Amino acid sequence: MIDYIQGTLVELSPTEAVIELGGIGYSVNISLQTYSALSGVKETKLYIYEAIREDAHLLYGFENKTDRKLFLLLLSVSGVGANTARIIMSSMTSSEIKSVILAGDVKALKSVKGIGAKTAERIIVDIKDKLDKLEIADTLGVGAVSKSSEDMDEAVQALVMLGFGAQQAKKAVEKASEQSPNIPVGQLVKLALKMI
Repeated sequence: MIDYIQGTLVELSPTEAVIELGGIGYSVNISLQTYSALSGVKETKLYIYEAIREDAHLLYGFENKTDRKLFLLLLSVSGVGANTARIIMSSMTSSEIKSVILAGDVKALKSVKGIGAKTAERIIVDIKDKLDKLEIADTLGVGAVSKSSEDMDEAVQALVMLGFGAQQAKKAVEKASEQSPNIPVGQLVKLALKMI
């Protein structure tokens, strides 16, 4: 079992980081929270969750152990898979997720793509008590950049990798970019997620 990977960040997109360690490049699935934390970084350490399936061996990376624990708590809910948990963690910061769940805010959870009323209620019921003990600090990176077509393409590609259609993703990114033209790519994807 891999606990963490520490090495050189050689590639970074809103949904994936490639970390080179000992001549091997590890492809790690990440959320927008982690993407924002890694932007502009050369050396990194990501805490890993391994999903070993019959057809794939996937790595999910997190900036800290607390985010990984939150991801695992979300996975423990029936009907929430790794991709859904990653979308939840891309749509809100860890502290927002904790606040929403502790407040029992079904509506806020339902606003996340792929989460219906029953799943939102199940998430709240299943992990509310466990989440109360989890200490979460909001570590989302911020910094304004102008939107180039390359940034917008990267945002569209991130949404497509999260399972959305290309046209749907493009429209959402364009709308998000018009609403907030000077935000980092990670924040653009997060805003576009809310518009899908």
